[in-house]
Amino acid sequence: MDAQGKKRAVALLSVASNAALILVKIVVGLLMGSVAVLSEAIHSGFDLVAALIAYIAVRTSSKPADKEHPYGHAKVENLSGAIEAILIFVAAGWIIYEAIRKLITPKPLETIGLGVAVMAVSTAANIIVSSMLFKVGRETQSVALEADAWHHRTDVYTSAGVMAGLAVLWAGERLLPGTKLAWIDPVIAIGVALLILHAAWKLTVDSVRDLMDQSMPEDEQTWIRTYLKSLYPDVSGFHRLLTRKAGPKRFVEFHLIVEADMHVEDSHRITDRISDTMKERFGDAHVTVHVEPCDGSCKAVCLEGCLLSEAERKKIRER
Repeated sequence: MDAQGKKRAVALLSVASNAALILVKIVVGLLMGSVAVLSEAIHSGFDLVAALIAYIAVRTSSKPADKEHPYGHAKVENLSGAIEAILIFVAAGWIIYEAIRKLITPKPLETIGLGVAVMAVSTAANIIVSSMLFKVGRETQSVALEADAWHHRTDVYTSAGVMAGLAVLWAGERLLPGTKLAWIDPVIAIGVALLILHAAWKLTVDSVRDLMDQSMPEDEQTWIRTYLKSLYPDVSGFHRLLTRKAGPKRFVEFHLIVEADMHVEDSHRITDRISDTMKERFGDAHVTVHVEPCDGSCKAVCLEGCLLSEAERKKIRER
């Protein structure tokens, strides 16, 4: 299965997993009267919407560049991540609202053991699905899949927290009969919401960063500079290095300085080699190289990436 096939398959798995968990959590939450379990159902509901958005984003981002989108559709994955983050914020707000209502007017819970079992199943399912999403998301550098993976990973923590709280209630009813412990359920729900808010903030930062055309990571830029320096003496220098990242796609642009008397065919061969090497290193990279002759003027911008010695520069100026 190719990269796009893997991305679509794991995105569909996320959709199916969330749909099943929502149904089970709603039924059990209503039977128990537990706001914590219902908050988990709401969380999974937003996760289902997010999973659907991620699936659409994965399919759309794989489309080739066209007349209206000459740089491709990769940024749709970042847009997807931003939308998913907004959904998480809304879900967290709703959970906090319902939990506060339950704190004001607490009600006893029913069939707590069933709730513990459902949360255990939810925790296990989300561990499996999130691990698969992270694996494929990182392999294919898919922002949408990694965002969806964080949704599921957050569910792991929140489901485990709800399960632990319900277990305490269950034990309290048997070991401390008559003790009022109903407040534990909404307090756990608020804790769940706070964890969700933290995940939402991280997703927002990660998604919006690429939408703002932030440069590629520093280690990748360092690799580019080191590689270009290794091309000496075929290359005299480089400058105006510009990079950006959109989803899994990288964009690299720079000015390449070569000998003034170099044949056009030779300079073209060098730029082809540079482009092929960078695409091999970064995957589907878009590389733009502006070739300039070294005329010995040694402007400040040229000196920053000059690979020639002072003696070589002097020789060029004396020509």
